[in-house]
Amino acid sequence: MGIIRVLDDNMINMIAAGEVIERPASIVKELLENSLDAKTKKVTVRVEDGGKKLISVTDDGIGMDQDDIQKAVLPHATSKIKTSDDLISISTLGFRGEALASIASVSKLSITSRTADSIQANTLDIDCGQSQPIMPSSADYGTTITVRDLFYKLPARRKFLKTTNTEISHITEQFTRIALAHADLDMTLIHNDRQIYRLPANMPLKERIEKLLGKNISADLIEVQQSEKNNDITALIAKPMHARSTTKFQYTFLNGRYIRDKFISHAIKEAYRGLLEPNKHPVAFIFLKVPADSYDVNVHPTKIEVRFENANLIHSQVLAVLREKLLGMDLDVSANISPPAAHLADSPPAEQSEQARRQRIREAMAGFFQKSTSANSSQKHLNFSDHAKPPLGHNNLSNTFNNSFGLQTESSPPETKCLQLHNSYIVTQTDDGFIVIDQHALHERIIYEGLCRKINEGQLESQRLLIPETFELTDIQTEALKENSGLIAKLGIELEDFGPKTMAIQSFPTILNKVNPLDFMTDLIDMLTEKDLGLDAERLLHEVLDMAACKAAIKAGQPLTDSEIEQLLTDKDAVERTSRCPHGRPTTIKFSINELEKQFKRTGF
Repeated sequence: MGIIRVLDDNMINMIAAGEVIERPASIVKELLENSLDAKTKKVTVRVEDGGKKLISVTDDGIGMDQDDIQKAVLPHATSKIKTSDDLISISTLGFRGEALASIASVSKLSITSRTADSIQANTLDIDCGQSQPIMPSSADYGTTITVRDLFYKLPARRKFLKTTNTEISHITEQFTRIALAHADLDMTLIHNDRQIYRLPANMPLKERIEKLLGKNISADLIEVQQSEKNNDITALIAKPMHARSTTKFQYTFLNGRYIRDKFISHAIKEAYRGLLEPNKHPVAFIFLKVPADSYDVNVHPTKIEVRFENANLIHSQVLAVLREKLLGMDLDVSANISPPAAHLADSPPAEQSEQARRQRIREAMAGFFQKSTSANSSQKHLNFSDHAKPPLGHNNLSNTFNNSFGLQTESSPPETKCLQLHNSYIVTQTDDGFIVIDQHALHERIIYEGLCRKINEGQLESQRLLIPETFELTDIQTEALKENSGLIAKLGIELEDFGPKTMAIQSFPTILNKVNPLDFMTDLIDMLTEKDLGLDAERLLHEVLDMAACKAAIKAGQPLTDSEIEQLLTDKDAVERTSRCPHGRPTTIKFSINELEKQFKRTGF
């Protein structure tokens, strides 16, 4: 007798449930998608014990008659597709016909539904695959599906469910995805008889984001739109200063369906390249509308992954619309000054210490600005109407930048008051307050932009070294230099063989004249041989330019002459994207006069 046997329908459904139903949130997702496909305008989700005890979804959609209710729980039964041609252009959310059959095999399932033209509703009860006769019932038009005691006959599966808090957080996430993709839908989520969310239909999207994810996420979101080649892109993006430590707050929707796509994720990351600190991820909500026949959603059981017909086009369009908006935004960071302490004596000792520290800082700032406006100030007070000549041999920032990049700047900029603090920060007055500039970060951005411009025009200018610098190489390093010979040439670096496993640096870029060539080549070779880097040619080039800009920029702790500070501030206004260094750190922090007046309690006078 053979050992191969055909499984019965209920066993098939239970196996399918392993793919479709990972946890209670999976059921919420499937039922909500069915309600949307039924053209619902209002839907209410009720859950108990994180969905382990009860999940109920009620909608006001088109409903089902008695015959449709009976068929809806059969394996591979669906109203969404009729022929194989329909699989090429799927416009509905749920279409596999597995969800209800799978859910019914591992829980107590009840379906009550009524069509608009029917005088009564009908109810079907199923207990882990055991179906009862359909009975007439009383209900409003639409459908209510109730799932009780998930996996109660499958203790091996039930024990893998997490705590109530964990499961409700997953349900909330599925609810959020549907709610963001369908802002025209009236939605309510209730857990253990407590209303978690109540979202009226047609609530503005930013308000809906605030309700679901909090004001700190929705604040300052900026909308961008683009329509090109039958693809519509709408996005709400946050400034780099609001970046998070995970990608949790990146949402992508395709024709009303939440998806994850590596091309779109990469486009978001590239759009913010050079504007974020390492290990930070932008907040972004991307809404795509594309022809249904230009992608395939029949890739994964959960339908969360798609395959685009032209993924590169989608990538380039998302990248372009986000990057263009970001480059045109004011990305300067505004200082967040804590309110002044009213009564130190009423606070605990630890708080008194912190408040006293802040008070000392405010007093120091007050003294600082008082001295900066005094004629007899001992602090460095610069007036740019005096064109001070830098001392001989000093690193002349103006010459370094202008000679390398050929920028033409005004010879007589307006008179400005500024100070250099600790040979690292520059403070200058603005119309509505003052700004503090990180001199290294700002100069790094200025040099980086100049390097990019020169690279796009050809290659960097270089000069011959009087005494060539030599260095030894391993076989792997030699191969890496050969593979990246084009990149090295673009940088204006000329290398020659100088003996067995030894090379000599003959020429080096002019802009890096303050950088030790051997140190630069050592770091460059390390970057080229880093196996985990995994960068394409374009990204690798920019990583190298990042490194070059960092090495060539003025350093923290380096004193600057009046003319160098003047040139740095002038270049700040002439160069794009100076709000952030190439590594994503802020270069400038704004302080408003209103905030200062609050700190010194001058408001109301």
